[in-house]
Amino acid sequence: MLIGEHAAHLARVLRAQAGQEFDIAADGVVRRGRILSVSENRVEFQLGEEVESAPVAQVTLALAIIKFDRMEWAIEKCTELGVARIVPFVARRTDARLAAAAVKRVERWRRIAREASEQARRVAPPEIADPVKLRDVLALAGETRVVLSEVETVVSLRGLCGAGGSSLLLAVGPEGGWTNQELQAFAEAGWKAAALGPTILRAETAAIAAMAVVMIQTT
Repeated sequence: MLIGEHAAHLARVLRAQAGQEFDIAADGVVRRGRILSVSENRVEFQLGEEVESAPVAQVTLALAIIKFDRMEWAIEKCTELGVARIVPFVARRTDARLAAAAVKRVERWRRIAREASEQARRVAPPEIADPVKLRDVLALAGETRVVLSEVETVVSLRGLCGAGGSSLLLAVGPEGGWTNQELQAFAEAGWKAAALGPTILRAETAAIAAMAVVMIQTT
């Protein structure tokens, strides 16, 4: 049974009717469900067979806070691509006004991730962490920890993904890129620098492209 906002969306927007079938995430799996009855804020289903859900890569994306429309785009698309966790953080070149306002945007980011997860037929949405500082990102644990760097010319993300490992931690910098001091801090903390290609990408493009590379290499 579905109640509340989701039921209202089915009834009012999608105009769902008895007999229609939808994929439903329930009890940790995705099942095919057939509608039995529909009211304004309540939809009853009969659950059927389990269907294959979208794979979730064991990837944590540490994403520097950028302009909110682009941040939301990155969160939505990385969710569709299977990211397990997103950690927003404040980098040196993060706009101070965006950094100050980020805490109030977290619930919106979580809602975007939840809706994108449902669209992508994921069992559960990625975790969207509260914003942190760079020093907290440097201390994050992962079997493979990679900072995407526009100045790296030898090591590619694709090559590092191909090296194996059960968990991957990716760091994507802000608009304007990393400072030399930040890249040095990553190196001193044991992170590996990698490039996505020869061109300079926007932060949100880099995040989405990196997740696409990871998914191709790990699924």
